[in-house]
Amino acid sequence: MILEALRVDYPWASERLHRFVLDGMAENARHCNKHGIRYLPYVEPKVNAGKGLLGTLAEEACLVVTDEFPGFFLPKMVESAAKQLKVLLEAVDSNGLLPLRATEQVAQRAFDFRRYLQKELPGHLGEFPQADPLAKVKLPAGPARLAKKLSRWPTASQALLAGDVNELISLPIDHSVKAVALRGGQEAARSHMKEFFEQKFPDYAEHRNEPEKDVASGLSPYLHFGHISVHEILAGLAKREKWKPEKLAVRANGSREGWWNMSRTAESFLDELVTWREVGYNFAAHRQDYDRYESLPTWAQKTLGEHERDEREHVYTREEFEAARTHDALWNAAQNQLVREGKIHNYLRMLWGKKILEWSRTPQQAAKTMIHLNNRYALDGRDPNSYSGIFWVLGRYDRPWGPERPVFGLVRYMSSENTERKLSVREYIRRYSA
Repeated sequence: MILEALRVDYPWASERLHRFVLDGMAENARHCNKHGIRYLPYVEPKVNAGKGLLGTLAEEACLVVTDEFPGFFLPKMVESAAKQLKVLLEAVDSNGLLPLRATEQVAQRAFDFRRYLQKELPGHLGEFPQADPLAKVKLPAGPARLAKKLSRWPTASQALLAGDVNELISLPIDHSVKAVALRGGQEAARSHMKEFFEQKFPDYAEHRNEPEKDVASGLSPYLHFGHISVHEILAGLAKREKWKPEKLAVRANGSREGWWNMSRTAESFLDELVTWREVGYNFAAHRQDYDRYESLPTWAQKTLGEHERDEREHVYTREEFEAARTHDALWNAAQNQLVREGKIHNYLRMLWGKKILEWSRTPQQAAKTMIHLNNRYALDGRDPNSYSGIFWVLGRYDRPWGPERPVFGLVRYMSSENTERKLSVREYIRRYSA
C-alpha cells in the first residue's frame, strides 16, 4: 500500500504548491491503479486532520518505507513518526547520484565537492533504481478490515486531483499565490526533459546565462517534488551521448570539464545538475542550520558585519520587494517572473539576490527576504539547492573578492548595469514589466 499525504499547514502552503503536488498525486493514482497497487492520496481538509492516519496504517504493516529528504520540515516529521510507530521505518535516500552518507564532511567550496564526487561517484553509478519498480509485481490486496478504520481519512476526490478550483478554494492555504501554467507530475517532467534534450540542449553551454534565449532545462521543480530523478535524467543524457560509466576519467582533479568524458555541453549541464545541486544536499544533510545566516563562512560574516552600517542608496521593505516596486527595471522583471511563473531565469536569480543584499538594511534581513520570496513563490523553493543559491549570494561556497565595496565588503558583487552590458535583456524586461 502506498500513502501519499499532503498537509495544509506546511510553511508557505499555497494553491501554487498544492496544485503542483496534486498533479503528481493524480498520476501516481493512475499508475498504481494500472498495476493493481492500493494507493491512498490523502489531502488534509483542515490542520491536523491527518493525525493518526500513518499510525493506523502501520498497525497492519510489518514495515513502513519513506523518502529521506534533508530539508524543510521533513527530517523532524520522519524522526517523530519513527518514534511513534511500533514497526520499523526505513528512510530511503534517492536525492542524488552521490548518497548523502557517502561523506561525513561539509564541502566548503564547489571545487572541493566536485573533486570528492569525482573520486567517490564511480562506485555508486552501478546502483541505479529500477525504471518501473511496479512492473510485473504481483502483490496481495491489503487487509479488508482497513476500510472501516480509514473512514476517518477519506482520500482526495477526483475533482481535487484534477485541479478543480472550487476544491482548492475550500482548503485553508494561501490563496493569493495562484497556481501557474506549469503542471506537475512525471509525464510533464519527462516532456520537459525531452524538449530540453531535443531543442535547447545544443545551445545550453553557450547561451544558458542569457535570459532571452531560455535554454535552461526547467527540471528543478520536478526534481524537488520527486516527479523525476537525477538518475532518470542522467540515463536520458547518457543515451543521447552514447555514454557508459566506463568512460569516466580515472583522475579526480575537480575540473569542471573532462571527467565525465562527454561533450562540452553535457559536462556543463552535469556540473549544474550534479555538482551544484548535490553540494547543497551535502550541506543540508550535515548542518541543521543550513537555512540560517549563521551558517555562512566566517570570512563572509566578518566582512558583511563590518559593512552592516554602511549607507545604502536604496532601501526597500519586504512588501516593496514582493510587489517589484524598486527603481531597477531588470530586478523588477525578475521578481515579476517569480511571482507570475514560479521561477526566475538562473543567471538573473543570482543578480536578484545580490540586489536584495544591497537594498536591505542588514545582511540578516536580506537573507530572510530572499528565503521568504523564494519559498513562497518558487516551485523549486524550500529545497537544499535553493538555499545554496540564496546563501551563495552572501558568500557560501565562494571566496573573498576585491576590491572591498560598501555593503558587500569582500562578498562578490553584481550589478544590473554590468548584466545589461553583457547580456541582451531588453525583451526580457518588456515581457515581465509591471
